[in-house]
Amino acid sequence: MKIGMNMLLWTNHVTEQHFGIVDDLKKTGYDGIELFFGEGSEKYYSELGNHFSGMDMGVTGVASLSAEENIASPDKKVREAGLERLKWSIDMGAAANAEVLCGPFHSTFALFTRKPPTLEEKKWSNEMLYKAAEYAKGANIVLTPEAVNRFECYLYNTMADLGDMVKEVNHPNLGAMFDTHHANIEEKSQSGAIKTIAPYLKHVHISENDRGTPGRGQINWPDVFSALNEIKYKGWVTIEAFSTTIPEFANAINVWRNYSPVEEVYTEGFKLISEGIGITK
Repeated sequence: MKIGMNMLLWTNHVTEQHFGIVDDLKKTGYDGIELFFGEGSEKYYSELGNHFSGMDMGVTGVASLSAEENIASPDKKVREAGLERLKWSIDMGAAANAEVLCGPFHSTFALFTRKPPTLEEKKWSNEMLYKAAEYAKGANIVLTPEAVNRFECYLYNTMADLGDMVKEVNHPNLGAMFDTHHANIEEKSQSGAIKTIAPYLKHVHISENDRGTPGRGQINWPDVFSALNEIKYKGWVTIEAFSTTIPEFANAINVWRNYSPVEEVYTEGFKLISEGIGITK
């Protein structure tokens, strides 16, 4: 397993001014960082990727879709716009040397119909996810859609549902992501959820129930790490925590306060993960 840190704790757009933060993460023992692909050009992401490769830091990425790009929409033009956005994210990921592209991009985050998901919506989404995965194959990137809690998504909330989606899409460049924060809300147990999704698991987010420092909340961490070790998971285990540093982004994801000191999040979080998965750094 490799330990990563999502840069959304500091910014939704990494630039040279954030390189010192990445230096600190490297010194702490992290294997890589996670970037949000929201804006920028291939040249911009290539320069970032080359810099991080030069310091032996791996990269994973996060992608999202706007309401006008919802691949679960009944409007074909909207679905096609979503596919183009996913292709753009894959291109940016390739430029940054990203291995994995994660996020709730099976649909649009926090967009609700106020009805349960339909088989037709899932079919529309799956068709576009297959096409995106086929495109990602050329970039050697694995797509890992994320099941999100009921307050932020209606299409996929549990690992059982997400596993059905991965089976239906049936493409080697599409797997599944597990997030401890969402599982804490939607699943009966962390370990049970991990074992359910084990055949398809390609990415893991370590996130406390309050989005603060991992280990200082209510998540059952021994349950999480024992299950990851039991299924012999080999991949990124990345901390996702949030702050109010970027007001526009924080407001979009309903972050109204700072949950933990930033340094505490990444230092204590690293210690929790490395001890949990049995890695000494």
